[in-house]
Order: sequence, then structure tokens, then C-alpha cells
Amino acid sequence: MKWFIAKIVFNISAENTLHKPQFDEQLRLIAADSMEEAFIKARVLGLNEEDSFLNDKNNKVKWEFINVAEIVPLKTTLEDGMELYSQIHETEEAGSYIHCIHQKAIFLRLSSKPSF
Repeated sequence: MKWFIAKIVFNISAENTLHKPQFDEQLRLIAADSMEEAFIKARVLGLNEEDSFLNDKNNKVKWEFINVAEIVPLKTTLEDGMELYSQIHETEEAGSYIHCIHQKAIFLRLSSKPSF
């Protein structure tokens, strides 16, 4: 049995809303004997986790499985600090992207501090 990281993508939509299209990209750990089996298992996970419900404004919210976007095999030996996943982003707004990353880091740092 080998380990794989699968990127599963969902479309999130809500009735009577004007927000931009939303997509949830989830990285999932998959145990499988091959890339093909990992892909099939990831698709089954995505299909099984489709959902719809009514939000607090009584609008239907729908999580629709789009597909498996990536399958990445993991090395057999895990080591502290090893790279598990990498993705290159291209943007016209480099400054905004860098600012967003710094803001996320600040949030992570503040939320990981113990509260007294």
C-alpha cells in the first residue's frame, strides 16, 4: 500500500446570492496500491461528500463535486520538513499575493498562541 495526496475540488453555490463563484480545493491523504486506485478512491470520496442544505437565510447551499484535480505520490519514508505538495501561482498582483500570505501567517501565529 502506498500513500498519495489527492486534490479534490468542489463548487460551492447558494441560491439568491451575488458572491463570486467559490471552489473548495481539499487535499486528502489516500492509501492505494496505484495512482489509478488512488484516483478512483478520491473520486468516490468527492462524490460521497456532495451535499446540499438550507442556510440561515433559508437559501439552498450546494457543495457539488467537480473532480480530482491532482494525485501526488508520497515518498515511502516521512521526514521532518519534507515537501508534501507544491503549486506555483501566477498573478498580476504580486504585492497583493505577498500581503495575503503575510496576513495568513500573522493569523496562524496569533491563533496558535496559548490564551491565559
